[in-house]
Amino acid sequence: MNPADTRSPRATFTSIETSTAEDWQLIAKEFGGFARQLPDRILTHLKLLEGDFGGFPIDRLSHCLQTATRAHRDGRDEAYVVCALLHDLGDVLATWNHPDVAAALIKPFVPEAYHWMVAHHGIFQGYYFFHHLGMDRDMREAYRDSPHYTLTEEFCAKYDSPAFDPAAETLPLDHFEPMLRRVFAEPRHSIYRAALD
Repeated sequence: MNPADTRSPRATFTSIETSTAEDWQLIAKEFGGFARQLPDRILTHLKLLEGDFGGFPIDRLSHCLQTATRAHRDGRDEAYVVCALLHDLGDVLATWNHPDVAAALIKPFVPEAYHWMVAHHGIFQGYYFFHHLGMDRDMREAYRDSPHYTLTEEFCAKYDSPAFDPAAETLPLDHFEPMLRRVFAEPRHSIYRAALD
């Protein structure tokens, strides 16, 4: 908890239905500062992946960095590279549905196609290993009609799937930090955006 939070003015309602416009002006003011700190919280969470191998050849942070490095070196735009960096961010908190966490986090800040790519990358990545677990490696075929199928297939083939190489170039997190801060500087779409402008 931030020590300043105990000294900040607070709304006095005990139920949202009795809240006032003045309460929400106060909350909106606090929200702005909190929202601007989102990149810091993301960076902190990414660091939780360091040293977590889960049986893989490299730890989860290195995998994220290597995926982003490959996309960056291939000339992808910053929003795409940040998606590559964050695609497995949910591994720590959402063991059974990690793509959903990353997709929810990036949704207000990236194009819809990139959001879809991150949300579905787990199924598309499964093409390379599901059959080893007795699962259907062609599960991604259920999405063949999506306009984002090819984008997601390419993400896994070129960046996600080969990013487990201990000898491959892996740029450090601080290389990507300015990109992350720019991408998360302002949401493209959110139900709250109009109220806070």
